[in-house]
Amino acid sequence: MEGILSGKTIVIMGVANKNSIAWGCTKAIMDQGAKVVLTYQNDRIKKSLNKIVDDSIALVECDVSEDANIEKAFKQIEDKFGKVDGIIHAIAFADKETLEGGVLNTKKEGYNLAQDVSAYSLIAVSRYGAEIMNEKGSIVTLTYFGSTRAIPNYNMMGIAKASLESSVRYLASDLGDRHIRVNAISAGAIKTLAVTGIKHHRDLLKESQSRTVDGENVSTSEVGNVAAFLVSDMATGVTGDVIYVDKGVHLI
Repeated sequence: MEGILSGKTIVIMGVANKNSIAWGCTKAIMDQGAKVVLTYQNDRIKKSLNKIVDDSIALVECDVSEDANIEKAFKQIEDKFGKVDGIIHAIAFADKETLEGGVLNTKKEGYNLAQDVSAYSLIAVSRYGAEIMNEKGSIVTLTYFGSTRAIPNYNMMGIAKASLESSVRYLASDLGDRHIRVNAISAGAIKTLAVTGIKHHRDLLKESQSRTVDGENVSTSEVGNVAAFLVSDMATGVTGDVIYVDKGVHLI
């Protein structure tokens, strides 16, 4: 299919299942004509992906907890598919104790783990991904409103998302001379595997819906459409920004 991404190759990191925001990005990006490469953390995730992908989507293993794994994955991608045009980074994690325990009770190990996987991984992905990226490339990560507001039960993840958004700005500056853009999408609350890990997540989803301008929660496809725009040449003037795709929740 011809579209704004025809002829481009986009790497998408973080698809867990068909309800993932990253899967919404995958479908939207493919609908615009791009070739997609998905990365997966381990065999369990790979088995889950095999249930929803066909032979048109390539899978490459990449556990972002170690820099060497990221470097190896991007080398494999370059060897198999050549240069890439965009990367979607949709990766975040905090252990259950850290996520549920409140910020005051956060232990050093839990803090470091959440920051490492949720924020530092973008820096490492950008470093190695930029090496195999064409000019006018684009890196997009996913964040949430809890980075700037104290959302009930979001806890340590809000701190990690604040770090992630700051990283976006500095990476955009660092990579500007290579004509590589870095942006974040702040997606509204959506029922995904990640959200179900938050205590009282049903209350969060209900509250978020009540604050949208049309009374309906944003969908993964709506987030995916914005991601497709940001990795396209139509967005070459946009970098270092956080784009809200939350049906106006952040306005209130």
